Amino acid sequence: MSDGFVDLHVHSTASDGTFAPAEVARLAKASGLAGFALTDHDTVAGVAEAGEEAKRLGLEFLVGIEISVEYPRPGTLHMLGYGVDTASEALRELSVWQVESRNRRNPRIVQRLRELGVAITMEEVEAMAGSEVVGRPHVAEVLVRKGYVGSAKQAFDKYLGQGGSAYENRQRLPARRAMELIARSGGVAVLAHPVQLATENDAQLERVVKDLVDLGLGGIEVIHSDHSAELVEKYTKLAERFGLLKTGGSDFHGVNKKEIQLGVANGRRIPRGMMDELLKRGGRRGFGVEETMNDER
Repeated sequence: MSDGFVDLHVHSTASDGTFAPAEVARLAKASGLAGFALTDHDTVAGVAEAGEEAKRLGLEFLVGIEISVEYPRPGTLHMLGYGVDTASEALRELSVWQVESRNRRNPRIVQRLRELGVAITMEEVEAMAGSEVVGRPHVAEVLVRKGYVGSAKQAFDKYLGQGGSAYENRQRLPARRAMELIARSGGVAVLAHPVQLATENDAQLERVVKDLVDLGLGGIEVIHSDHSAELVEKYTKLAERFGLLKTGGSDFHGVNKKEIQLGVANGRRIPRGMMDELLKRGGRRGFGVEETMNDER
């Protein structure tokens, strides 16, 4: 296993983070990381910039994406796709579908807020986003800046999260379809932060994971900022039981999640070996900086 630490779950301004992709790379270097993966929501728009800067700084870089998948409330199911070919038609299809789903929901959220007496506009939200993927964190930031709430967490608790007075669900891809598109893009599908599945017990958790394995799941994010030591142990054993890759990441968003530090997940560091195993599973093609920037097809 290689020495050093990495972060395999990171967001930039290409989706709902607050650091530009190149800035994320520089922060990774300053944090002493050996490498990182950029896993923006529903888009790979930032990976070229992040990859080029990572290469300049001598960092290992892994192309990634995070996809929201159909799942019954109160839980959520997110899928990380690692090593995807950014030029693939399947990935383009996936990104367009997901972004359009968000774009249909966002005006409904703003309208609900206005009906509740919260005076914001879509133009304000889009200006706050400054990126191709506009989401609820940008709505939350507008609410904070206009003084309707004191923090992004309060915005989600009161208005935007499940159970919030302005919550609007959005259409999501079925798990089978999401993993099929990741596979067609040459990537590996990894279950993100399984604690957010909100399963009632361990038996239900195992059933969900087994169903996903049958659909092509390749790994589980065992280390995450929402995972306690007990959960890390549980998810590690689950991954080993099903022969899945074990990954880890902070879920860094910048100031949108001020409590999360790049490269640290609830006090834990993510060993570089986890990144190495992803590279081995997918081969070098489509994973490293050179393959990402100069795909030989």
